[in-house]
Amino acid sequence: MKKTIMGGMIIGSSIGATIPYLWTLNPFSFSNVICTAIGGFLGIYLGYKFAKMRGMD
Repeated sequence: MKKTIMGGMIIGSSIGATIPYLWTLNPFSFSNVICTAIGGFLGIYLGYKFAKMRGMD
């Protein structure tokens, strides 16, 4: 379960960091930090739900 949640966090934060970079081409913008955090939290949530659905306790 721990690996699934960490994988979700890594994938979610990577996707969240990529989206603002496509808009502004500035990797150190405030929107990049916010989207990375949102993507990370969403990835943690989805990783947890996926692990529970698969029965990984």
